[in-house]
Amino acid sequence: MIANAKTKPALRPVHEKALRDFDQLPGSAEVPVQVVAARFTVSPVTIWRWAAQGKIPAPVKRGGVTRWNVGDLRQCHAN
Repeated sequence: MIANAKTKPALRPVHEKALRDFDQLPGSAEVPVQVVAARFTVSPVTIWRWAAQGKIPAPVKRGGVTRWNVGDLRQCHAN
């Protein structure tokens, strides 16, 4: 089944766990764009736009993987 523009893609189990446990994650933890988008109930494209506009902290890239710092996300008020 192909998802249309109105259906949100399902999160991978590891991302679902990170979202569910977000408030208990240490501030130093890092999460991918899918978790950030689900946390703010927006699309990943919106998260990238917000980061470019400075509405949320910029992500960090390590070894070809881009992640957002949980502690920084908790301090921002994007919505």
